[in-house]
Amino acid sequence: MLPIDIFLSALANGLMTGAVYALVALGLTLVYGVLHIINFAHGATLTAAMYAVWVAHDRFGLDPYVAVFPLTVLFFALGYALQRYVIGPASHGSDSNILLVTLGLSILIENALLAGFRSDTRSIDVPYGFSVVEIGALFLSLPKVIAFAASFVVAGLLWLLMAHTDIGKAIRAVSREKTGAALSGIHVEHVYAVTFGLGAACLAIAAALLMPTFLVNPRVGNAFVLVAFTIVVLGGMGSVAGALLGGLIIGVVESLSGLYFGESLGQIGIFLIFILVLLVRPSGLFGARA
Repeated sequence: MLPIDIFLSALANGLMTGAVYALVALGLTLVYGVLHIINFAHGATLTAAMYAVWVAHDRFGLDPYVAVFPLTVLFFALGYALQRYVIGPASHGSDSNILLVTLGLSILIENALLAGFRSDTRSIDVPYGFSVVEIGALFLSLPKVIAFAASFVVAGLLWLLMAHTDIGKAIRAVSREKTGAALSGIHVEHVYAVTFGLGAACLAIAAALLMPTFLVNPRVGNAFVLVAFTIVVLGGMGSVAGALLGGLIIGVVESLSGLYFGESLGQIGIFLIFILVLLVRPSGLFGARA
């Protein structure tokens, strides 16, 4: 039997990793869950955001936690423009066409990054990269502790935006009845674009939180997006709280599975939990029952 301090350390690391997973899933749950659009470009956009953080640090000397502010605004604008002027017109409003358009965008972004940065793995060297926080018998990575706290702040802000602002109410109205929302005066295309922008902004924040401890290459986003899709379904499509809780569960399951079964088998536990939840509650933990 493993010592209790090793178990608690794996549990804490799982929670912190899960919080970042949740942040990646927040944007996806808005686009996929609320607007019922499958965005296959989500992982490639995360990769582009991680490269943007790397460029900001390598070329302009910006710390990732400083770069997060301009990059969040930049990626919101890029996400808005992408939906408003590329995905929307190219898909002609059809969900099946949107799937193909976002899949094409994913391939385009990945190959553009491969051409621009080649396949080399890149990282950011920051002074606090290996700093630790001592909590009792646990020694936790400082960047992961910051990422854990920031994920809760972002999730809280997103929940406030969705619950108490006009644009949040418009997003929820469009998700429930697009035609009725349009007849009541809501600009549906603008709401779609804002939602994509919010999703891209969440990825920019996630990228800034990831880069002090993760490496980036042109295909790194694929590893995160599969987990993010699992979290969205596990937590309940369109639920901010569900994405946060689902991310924490996935992070803990992955960490403990890796501890007991080996790192290469860590993700098996994720999909076992996923199948179990679908059997017991197909709508997810926070999803509405049919």
